[in-house]
Amino acid sequence: MKNATTTFLNLTQNLRQTDIRTVANYYAAQLQLCCPQSPTSYSVAPKIHAHMIASGFRPRGHILNRLIDVYCKSSDLVYARKLFDRIPEPDIVARTTLIAAYSASGNPKLAVEIFSETPLCIRDSVCYNAMITGYSHNKDGHAAIELFRDMRRKNFQPDDFTFTSVLGALALIADHEEHCQQLHCAVVKSGTGFITSVVNAIISVYVKCASSPLVSSSSLMGAARKLFDEMPVRDELSWTTIITGYVRNNDLDAARHVLDGMNEKLVVAWNAMISGYVHNGFVPEALGMFRKMHLLGIKQDEFTYTSVLSACANAGLFLHGKQIHAYILRTEARLAHDFLLSVNNALITLYWKCGKVDEARKIFNETPVRDLVSWNAILSAYVNAGQIDEARSFFSEMPERNLLTWTVMISGFTHSGFGEEGLKLFNQMKLEGFKPCDYAFAGAITSCAVLAALEHGRQLHAQLVRFGFDSSLSAGNALITMYARCGVVEAAHCVFLTMPYVDSVSWNAMIAALGQHGHGAQAIELFEDMLKEDILPDRITFLTVLSACSHAGLVKEGRRYFDSMYDVYGIRPGEDHYARLIDLLCRAGKFAEAKDVIQTMPFEPGTVIWEALLAGCRIHGNMDLGIKAAERLFEQMPQHDGTYVLLSNMYAHVGRWDDMAKVRKLMRDRRVKKEPGCSWIEVENKVHVFLVDDAMHPEVQAVYNYLEQLRLEMRKLGYVPDTKFVLHDMESEHKEYVLSTHSEKLAVVFGLLKLPLGATVRVFKNLRICGDCHNAFKFMSKVVAREIVVRDGKRFHHFRDGECSCGNYW
Repeated sequence: MKNATTTFLNLTQNLRQTDIRTVANYYAAQLQLCCPQSPTSYSVAPKIHAHMIASGFRPRGHILNRLIDVYCKSSDLVYARKLFDRIPEPDIVARTTLIAAYSASGNPKLAVEIFSETPLCIRDSVCYNAMITGYSHNKDGHAAIELFRDMRRKNFQPDDFTFTSVLGALALIADHEEHCQQLHCAVVKSGTGFITSVVNAIISVYVKCASSPLVSSSSLMGAARKLFDEMPVRDELSWTTIITGYVRNNDLDAARHVLDGMNEKLVVAWNAMISGYVHNGFVPEALGMFRKMHLLGIKQDEFTYTSVLSACANAGLFLHGKQIHAYILRTEARLAHDFLLSVNNALITLYWKCGKVDEARKIFNETPVRDLVSWNAILSAYVNAGQIDEARSFFSEMPERNLLTWTVMISGFTHSGFGEEGLKLFNQMKLEGFKPCDYAFAGAITSCAVLAALEHGRQLHAQLVRFGFDSSLSAGNALITMYARCGVVEAAHCVFLTMPYVDSVSWNAMIAALGQHGHGAQAIELFEDMLKEDILPDRITFLTVLSACSHAGLVKEGRRYFDSMYDVYGIRPGEDHYARLIDLLCRAGKFAEAKDVIQTMPFEPGTVIWEALLAGCRIHGNMDLGIKAAERLFEQMPQHDGTYVLLSNMYAHVGRWDDMAKVRKLMRDRRVKKEPGCSWIEVENKVHVFLVDDAMHPEVQAVYNYLEQLRLEMRKLGYVPDTKFVLHDMESEHKEYVLSTHSEKLAVVFGLLKLPLGATVRVFKNLRICGDCHNAFKFMSKVVAREIVVRDGKRFHHFRDGECSCGNYW
């Protein structure tokens, strides 16, 4: 190239003395030297063009076409278009060149503009092929098919390039068998059915259409296989397409059969097979294929390594993944940037998924080239490890973000209990111009569930519908949880019933919702419906079912479901399942059975077991067993305030004030702080928080005044304050005053004052509801003739017309 440039410079001085034809041929020859596609060769073209202009030579015809072609290939489309526009009547070569260039650069509108302005009399098949290919490359299958029809109507003869392009376009949109067959017939009639590239394209159409729910995948894959078997010549794409087709349609045995019959050692086909095994969860088979590749001498590439590392990450096979990492370091030298990038990203994911966050960060720090995938991988590592502060700091340092970045961070805040920050981040994402996806909506809706922000959740539900994500599975599951945790179980059930598709998460969420709201029988009925739908329960399902039985006192049913876990479904109960069972038995007062269960457990009882036992003893006043449970908890969790509070409350209930004082002193000596009880309610998009004996809220005096009026009306209906729930030794009159200052009473009365007539009052409390408050709300609901919903630390209570949904079993 250097010698040619020198020759060009030496000869240009004599061009003015040469005839025009010779000069034109000379310039054409020099431009021909720019044909090798490299920055060096392309850089010569502007110099040649500049010399033409300086020498006064006016290029025409083939010279202009070559200049346009070189500028297009060097991605200087602006100058190529300027040259094109200066031509009075551009020929079909110039037009086709520019159409192809615009299509390749992702600007089909300008390509269509050139094509539409091309007179029909000069169009040819090559021009049509360029435009059809442009539509296909830009994912507009319908436009490509319509242009092909127009081409046929205007009597232009399609060739093998036409059919390859139009078949590629059909593969984007085909969802009916006849679409594939019609174009296949056209190929056969044209005489191009023996050309390998065309047959590959037909096979690709068949295998992609086979994944449509509107067709029979077996018949289409059968047609694809018949074409494949009859091909006179197969190339790498032929093998890869048929294997990938079987993999995509979940017929891994057929894919493996084709691969085993392949004589060539095509790494792409092996990669497709390994990827199929990985995506379907067949990790041993994927690793076996990887080993076999090595034994057969097939060179692995970055796609091979990323697939097997992904398999190890998903299956938690850290040692296998680490061995592959060592193998890569030992065998791969002078790694290309693309190789390093994809493999290191897979390694980062492997290490964090296996709990090695620091090692993942080390790989990230040492990676010479990073992309957004790398940054998102480390962000996911911190979020999934619960290191939310590190995730927040890393998020702020990221040089760029995409929708996945925001979604991961929103989800991280939500699941770490920072619902408010999750919602703020969701709003910030929209302000920065990102259109939320259904997963981002699911994170924001879950934040509303954490905060019990019903009105905000309803607004997000409306936005979800407006964005067209109302059929999303993840968003639907989040809505079920949000409505359930905000006290509107009817809305949760409505979402569940109208979801176009539900999975085990949906069923679990709905069963849990019914159980938390005191609808134990309905929860069990829904569980039975789930089994009838042939959806296998998992360990989470049984946790929700056992909780529902516990809240409703369904002892017999709970025992039966617990026993079926291993006997029927092969799921070994964990400590959390045993805790639910013990809670079920203790709530029903069956302490002997509870002790038998504890003694026969396959492991030593932990804190959740003793907490369930202590809570049951608190309900039924079983002092001896409660003291033993509390002693075990003091040993295992000496800083947990709940144990001290429950035990001291038990002593207070039976009037053992000295023992209660000893527990309180022990608590002070150990510097254990009791979590203060508080209740909150959302009114006009603002959350109002109340504490016991609250004097800080600006409208608290009006609350006390209205509460006194309600108490007078409630007494007429038979309400008598239950002073046994005052856990202090004091006069009876003062005890009644203490009961009237409980935070849940203040929040409910504030809601009655501020919410519109007839509106449901929804109050949330961080601790268990007081027994006197529970009784008072039954009378209060009757006096004001409206529903009162209270969510405490364990469950929901719906008070209507003097009754509670729990049936006083709580």
